[in-house]
Amino acid sequence: MSVPMALVDYIPVILFAVSAVLIQRTLYEKMSKGAFALLSAGTVMIIAAGLMKATWKLLYGAGICDFERLNQSFFPMQSVGFLLAGIAVAALLYFRQDRETLRAAAVPAVFSGTMIFVVLMVLGCLGFCGGLGIWAARQKKTRAAVLFWVAFIFMLVMGYLSSRDFSQAYMNWVGEGVNILGQTALLIAAKEIAAK
Repeated sequence: MSVPMALVDYIPVILFAVSAVLIQRTLYEKMSKGAFALLSAGTVMIIAAGLMKATWKLLYGAGICDFERLNQSFFPMQSVGFLLAGIAVAALLYFRQDRETLRAAAVPAVFSGTMIFVVLMVLGCLGFCGGLGIWAARQKKTRAAVLFWVAFIFMLVMGYLSSRDFSQAYMNWVGEGVNILGQTALLIAAKEIAAK
C-alpha cells in the first residue's frame, strides 16, 4: 500500500460526502423529521467509515503505524450507515411524510460476524440507491434515476472486489477506480435531483 493510493482513497469519500449533502438538501423538506434523521445519521456513518479507512491506509502507507482498528471499524460502520440511509429512503417512498416523526426500526447489535454486514450493506445500498432511483423516476428525472442504479451496481461490484485478494497493488487500483466511478455516478445523480 502506497501513499498515493491512500490519498486516492479519499476521493470516493469526498464524492460521497458532496452527494450526501446534495441529497439531504433536496430531501429535507420532503421527508419527515424521523426519516431525515435516519438519512443524516446513515450518511454521516458512511462518510466517517470511509474517512477512517482512508486514514488507516495513509498511516500504513506512510509507515507511521498500522492502526488496525480504523480498518476493522470500516465495514460494520458503513453497512449500518447504508442500512439507516436505505430505511430513510424507503420511508420516503412508502410512508406518508407529513407526520412529525416516523417510528424507526431498531438497528441490530454490532458484532464481529461478516455475513450480517454483507446483508446489511446490500440491503442498505439497495434501499439508498435503488430507493433514490425510484424517487427520481417519480420526479421525472430519468437520467438521475438511471445514475442512482448505476451507482448501486458499482457499489455491488466494489463489494465483490473487496472479497478478492488485495495484496496485489493492481487490485487496489482497480478497486479505487470502481469506487470513484460509482461515487461519481452518485454525485451526478444527486446534482440532477437537486437542480430545479
